[in-house]
Amino acid sequence: MGGTGVLMQGGIHPDLKIDWFERLFTGIKQRFPQIGCTAFPLPKCSQSPNTPSSTCALRSRAQDAGLDSIPGGGAEILDDDVRKRIARLKCRTEDWVSVHRTAHELGMRTTATMMFGVGETLEQRVNHFDVVRRLQEETGGFTAFIPWSFQPGHTALGGRGWDEATSVEYLKVLAISRLYLDNIENVQASWVTQGLKVLEVGLHFGGNDVGSVMLEENVVKAAGTSNCTTEEELRRIIRDAGFKPVQRDTLYRTMFLN
Repeated sequence: MGGTGVLMQGGIHPDLKIDWFERLFTGIKQRFPQIGCTAFPLPKCSQSPNTPSSTCALRSRAQDAGLDSIPGGGAEILDDDVRKRIARLKCRTEDWVSVHRTAHELGMRTTATMMFGVGETLEQRVNHFDVVRRLQEETGGFTAFIPWSFQPGHTALGGRGWDEATSVEYLKVLAISRLYLDNIENVQASWVTQGLKVLEVGLHFGGNDVGSVMLEENVVKAAGTSNCTTEEELRRIIRDAGFKPVQRDTLYRTMFLN
């Protein structure tokens, strides 16, 4: 069907060790050697102590098995006061940074994300930007930054009574992302969470990437948001906004100009 990559996200099962993931990545590459494989950060897929040396070894083994890059999911807001309130079972800010720093040291590229609209302050959003910017200054390993607003439907946090982020607020965050993170080349405007009309406007608010056409998407859909599109429609939207569509791979290498 013309797919160029597979993205796997989700929690790490406590009974699955690194050898299971190695077989998974190796199996994909054996069947589809041309497919880019982007998958979960693998923070805890071994009983080994989470020391820098063991963390590096885990990433290296996954990379050797066929893992090409790591997504930035799970960042939410990189401020521990927010994380304790909305995602107390997820890693701390320091741990998220460590995962990506280790990947960058191994020569693996990653993305950084931001999910806002969960009752955080503007200062805490700035803390998030600063964490990402400082790591990029250190390693240069992020290919893109991808902000999106919290989708409350069918989630445990949906009943907290937070004001849902508006499209105008999203566009402001997108523009600030481009200004603050001027050391990250690509800022993605999200049609998956924000819809196609906001995506088109977002290309004039700092976004230079529209993400991928997906054969299947389960994370955002599970939260009650379902937007669909085709490659032809994305090309039309990009042209109508005054830009040139360019197909790229997961690592942002140009594949096709049109």
